[in-house]
Amino acid sequence: MSRRWTTLAELARTGRSRAAALLPGRADWQAVRRDPRRDLIAGVTVAIVALPLALAFGVASGLGAQAGLATAVVAGTVAAIFGGSNLQVSGPTGAMTVVLVPVVAQFGSSGVLMVGLMAGVALIAMAGAGLGRYVRYLPAPVIEGFTAGIAVVIALQQVPSALGITGLHGEKVWALAGEAVGRFVADPNPAPLVVSLGVAAMILVGARWRPTVPFSLVAVVVATLVAVLTSVDLAPLGDLPAGLPAPSLAFLDVGAIGTLATAAVAVAALAALESLLSATVADGMSVNEQHDPDRELFGQGLANIAAPLFGGIPATAAIARTAVNVRAGASSRLAAVTHAVVLLVIVLVASTWVGHISLAALAGVLFATTVRMVEFASLRALARATRGDALILVLTFAATVLIDLVTAVIIGIAVAALLALRAVARSARLEQVPLEVGDYSAEEHALLSEHIVAYRFDGPLFFAAAHRFLLELSEIADVRVVVLRMSRVTTLDATGAQVLGDAITRLEKRGITVLLSGIRPDHDTVMTTLGVGAHLYADGRVYADTPGAIEGARTLLHTARAGTAPT
Repeated sequence: MSRRWTTLAELARTGRSRAAALLPGRADWQAVRRDPRRDLIAGVTVAIVALPLALAFGVASGLGAQAGLATAVVAGTVAAIFGGSNLQVSGPTGAMTVVLVPVVAQFGSSGVLMVGLMAGVALIAMAGAGLGRYVRYLPAPVIEGFTAGIAVVIALQQVPSALGITGLHGEKVWALAGEAVGRFVADPNPAPLVVSLGVAAMILVGARWRPTVPFSLVAVVVATLVAVLTSVDLAPLGDLPAGLPAPSLAFLDVGAIGTLATAAVAVAALAALESLLSATVADGMSVNEQHDPDRELFGQGLANIAAPLFGGIPATAAIARTAVNVRAGASSRLAAVTHAVVLLVIVLVASTWVGHISLAALAGVLFATTVRMVEFASLRALARATRGDALILVLTFAATVLIDLVTAVIIGIAVAALLALRAVARSARLEQVPLEVGDYSAEEHALLSEHIVAYRFDGPLFFAAAHRFLLELSEIADVRVVVLRMSRVTTLDATGAQVLGDAITRLEKRGITVLLSGIRPDHDTVMTTLGVGAHLYADGRVYADTPGAIEGARTLLHTARAGTAPT
């Protein structure tokens, strides 16, 4: 009996420790005191960018502009306080609207609110189980494929509004877009189309001309003024409530949990993936920032529980708004909270003005968003890297547009796993492949005294293994030069190459010089195509074998000690 109670007590202590790790701590508030003025300015900047996006994504979800604003305010505040990143900005996103449109068509607005609440609970369960670290293992072709697919779906969603066609209902966006085009041809009204394309063009051109100016808001204001002053026939948003609705659980339907479970899992998975990708982007754009993936899931879970209570749609972190936040100089959670507060003030004092914004103008905002979502250079690089990467990319993209996002991700991961397993099986049979002559393990230990590490990769460096290597490389301390020995890498896919490039960047940010040795010709092709380590090639820091790289490392250190800059 005593052993049983001891076990229960240990479990209780573990649970309390786990819960404490997911809650805000003293370090979070210390970060807030670092530079509050810059955080406040960054928050206002993000709010200006977020306003038209919140309105547009609310409309695109099917619940209306007020739902988008409620999500940005409520979820943005909760996720900022409880999330795992100091720089993350959360709210409604285009990817989430793609998942929600079929839910609205089948179950109505109450179904969407219920799905958001269930997804929030699922995210908290994922955080408690420590699953945050595993979401990052999604291969790059899957991410790029569904991102491009989402962009196409969002663009198709905007076709009816851009053509001034209302009253369409259905799940398949391509079918609704086709019906809208048919109605437009039968009874054309060019004004909405001109407004949509004009707003999109102003945003895209303006972003290249003056990247610091929030042209999405400028374009929407200009389009609204022109429409009001010229009495152009455009469908406006209409009256918006001057404030957030009182919290309510009227939508709660326990009997619908089984029916909505699949949609809730899809929303939770998407929220987890997009939030952790956004947090990773924020880390890469900043100095010495490192998000906590499980805390991020926990914060997003609470945000998605809170948002439906105020009529908001499911939320996730937004990469575009987070990037604006970082570029604006944010250093703590205060910036994201400020962004939410500014949006709340706008809801309270300017809801009548916001109601004059036309649906066509918001469609233009989303058209521009879809163009900026897609990294065409990355798509081309992945398509050329390997046939497997190209296949995964195309299948994920096609499934996203023609079926749904969840099916697309499942297909992409399944094909990636099969190709990876096949590559592992093939590499295991290549016993006749010669390894480097000699064993340098003894020399590696001796090199540590010279502040040199010769790190050897063994076996496949594909998407599942790449993150483990990255974490190990990031922990290297008291080292001035790292030699990455690549001769025993049997498989290198696009994601492995990209994560290798990330590892190189992180090491160099810490002042560590990186050298490469023994790269195989087929792996060299993948790295060259993706531009990984291009500066190492240019600087002569890529060697044919390990002895040459070690000698090069010693030369660099000797040159540095002599007081001259290494080349």
